[in-house]
Amino acid sequence: MVKRTKLEVIKDILEVLSKGRNVKITHLIYKSNLSNNSIKPHLNELLSNGLMTIYEEDNKKHFRITQKGQEFLKEYNKMKIFSDSYGLS
Repeated sequence: MVKRTKLEVIKDILEVLSKGRNVKITHLIYKSNLSNNSIKPHLNELLSNGLMTIYEEDNKKHFRITQKGQEFLKEYNKMKIFSDSYGLS
Protein backbone atom coordinates (compact mmCIF):
# COMPACT_ATOMS: atom_id res chain seq x y z
CA MET A 1 0.00 0.00 0.00
CA VAL A 2 1.35 3.41 -0.99
CA LYS A 3 1.18 6.09 1.68
CA ARG A 4 -0.54 9.30 0.61
CA THR A 5 1.19 12.62 0.98
CA LYS A 6 -0.34 15.34 3.14
CA LEU A 7 -1.42 17.22 0.00
CA GLU A 8 -3.09 14.10 -1.38
CA VAL A 9 -5.05 13.65 1.86
CA ILE A 10 -6.12 17.29 1.81
CA LYS A 11 -7.14 16.94 -1.83
CA ASP A 12 -9.16 13.81 -1.00
CA ILE A 13 -11.00 15.57 1.85
CA LEU A 14 -11.78 18.60 -0.30
CA GLU A 15 -13.01 16.38 -3.15
CA VAL A 16 -15.47 14.69 -0.78
CA LEU A 17 -16.64 18.11 0.40
CA SER A 18 -17.01 19.36 -3.17
CA LYS A 19 -19.46 16.57 -3.97
CA GLY A 20 -21.87 17.26 -1.10
CA ARG A 21 -23.54 20.27 0.45
CA ASN A 22 -23.90 19.01 4.03
CA VAL A 23 -21.12 16.55 4.80
CA LYS A 24 -21.05 14.90 8.21
CA ILE A 25 -17.81 13.80 9.85
CA THR A 26 -18.60 10.07 9.49
CA HIS A 27 -19.15 10.45 5.75
CA LEU A 28 -15.94 12.45 5.45
CA ILE A 29 -13.94 9.83 7.38
CA TYR A 30 -15.35 6.98 5.29
CA LYS A 31 -14.96 8.63 1.87
CA SER A 32 -11.48 10.03 2.51
CA ASN A 33 -10.31 6.70 3.98
CA LEU A 34 -9.06 8.12 7.28
CA SER A 35 -9.64 7.32 10.94
CA ASN A 36 -11.33 9.72 13.34
CA ASN A 37 -7.98 10.55 14.98
CA SER A 38 -6.03 10.97 11.76
CA ILE A 39 -8.59 13.26 10.11
CA LYS A 40 -8.79 15.82 12.94
CA PRO A 41 -5.45 17.60 12.32
CA HIS A 42 -6.31 17.89 8.63
CA LEU A 43 -9.74 19.32 9.40
CA ASN A 44 -8.23 21.85 11.78
CA GLU A 45 -5.74 22.92 9.13
CA LEU A 46 -8.41 23.21 6.43
CA LEU A 47 -10.60 25.28 8.77
CA SER A 48 -7.79 27.59 9.89
CA ASN A 49 -6.73 28.21 6.28
CA GLY A 50 -10.27 28.93 5.12
CA LEU A 51 -10.54 25.96 2.75
CA MET A 52 -13.69 24.66 4.46
CA THR A 53 -16.26 25.77 7.00
CA ILE A 54 -18.07 23.98 9.79
CA TYR A 55 -21.62 24.57 10.98
CA GLU A 56 -24.19 22.88 13.15
CA GLU A 57 -27.54 21.62 12.00
CA ASP A 58 -29.83 19.47 14.14
CA ASN A 59 -27.08 19.35 16.80
CA LYS A 60 -24.68 17.71 14.34
CA LYS A 61 -21.54 19.17 12.81
CA HIS A 62 -21.47 19.52 9.05
CA PHE A 63 -18.64 20.58 6.79
CA ARG A 64 -18.67 22.54 3.56
CA ILE A 65 -15.94 23.48 1.10
CA THR A 66 -15.31 27.20 0.59
CA GLN A 67 -14.52 29.07 -2.61
CA LYS A 68 -10.87 29.07 -1.53
CA GLY A 69 -11.08 25.28 -1.14
CA GLN A 70 -12.55 24.96 -4.65
CA GLU A 71 -9.68 27.07 -6.00
CA PHE A 72 -7.15 24.84 -4.20
CA LEU A 73 -8.65 21.74 -5.85
CA LYS A 74 -8.54 23.37 -9.26
CA GLU A 75 -4.88 24.36 -8.88
CA TYR A 76 -3.95 20.98 -7.39
CA ASN A 77 -5.45 19.20 -10.38
CA LYS A 78 -3.55 21.47 -12.79
CA MET A 79 -0.30 20.71 -10.98
CA LYS A 80 -1.04 16.97 -11.01
CA ILE A 81 -1.59 17.02 -14.78
CA PHE A 82 1.60 19.04 -15.22
CA SER A 83 3.73 16.73 -13.06
CA ASP A 84 2.25 13.61 -14.70
CA SER A 85 3.16 14.97 -18.15
CA TYR A 86 6.82 14.92 -17.04
CA GLY A 87 6.55 11.46 -15.51
CA LEU A 88 6.71 12.81 -11.96
CA SER A 89 3.67 11.04 -10.53
